[in-house]
Amino acid sequence: MASQERSMPFIKNLASSDRKVRTSALASLHAFLSARQVASTLSPLDILKLWKGLFYALWMCDRAIPQQTLCAELADLIFFLPRVAVVPWLRGFWATMAREWTSIDVLRMEKFLLLVRRVVGAGFRWMKTTDGRGKQSADEKSWDSEKMGDIMGLLTEWPFNVEDEVEPSESLGAEQAALSAQTIPIGLRIHVLDIWVDEAEKVGLLEEDDKAAKEFVARLVEKVDVLERTTVNPGVRIRAKESLSDERLSGKKEKEEPVAEAAADTKMADTGDSGSWDGFED
Repeated sequence: MASQERSMPFIKNLASSDRKVRTSALASLHAFLSARQVASTLSPLDILKLWKGLFYALWMCDRAIPQQTLCAELADLIFFLPRVAVVPWLRGFWATMAREWTSIDVLRMEKFLLLVRRVVGAGFRWMKTTDGRGKQSADEKSWDSEKMGDIMGLLTEWPFNVEDEVEPSESLGAEQAALSAQTIPIGLRIHVLDIWVDEAEKVGLLEEDDKAAKEFVARLVEKVDVLERTTVNPGVRIRAKESLSDERLSGKKEKEEPVAEAAADTKMADTGDSGSWDGFED
């Protein structure tokens, strides 16, 4: 990886306020990641090093428009990766966000909330089937079942994991364990609970006549339902409940809660490590 790090001066240029510099840096990153011989040899630690560099590229990026553009560009990197490299790459993203989340100050939090939103949305778009040339199908209701399983697994492993602290499996090596969920910040969970229905709607996952999409959303609703029933954090419980009662979800979950209990949960939720942020306007 040392030689690869020396060949990646483009990472710091992704934070440049100069559009030409950013565009050139992004093209270099695309070329680097789309090279199959590179992507197939990236170890878990290599991926974490890359994501750390990308994290700080966004950290140093000033002004709203460059920030929004960079968030979209980083989220869409999965479309330049070979199929086999996408899941490890996204694991690296979630591991990096989980590790760095509590160090993000309030002035920078907004752009990282946007990055999470864009990555969740890109993951949903990636589930679309592709033609032989790697382009997404024009059929809006055409989904790749294996990709849907991959995204479901990542969401279950990270933001919708029912455990706040997860012990890595002993069967995993040190490098693989680095990409496994361990500590999942409450604020990160809450944000994904806030935005997943929005992002699902954008890609057509909430279409009533789309059987595959409907089954995927039903499984995701089950994951959120389990999280709501098992979490000990009142903030997560409240946000999960609100997510499940979203009117856009077919067969939305209806549960009554005593007013006193709901008020107590709301009061306790204010003590979490981080709440939701409205973020940039879409």
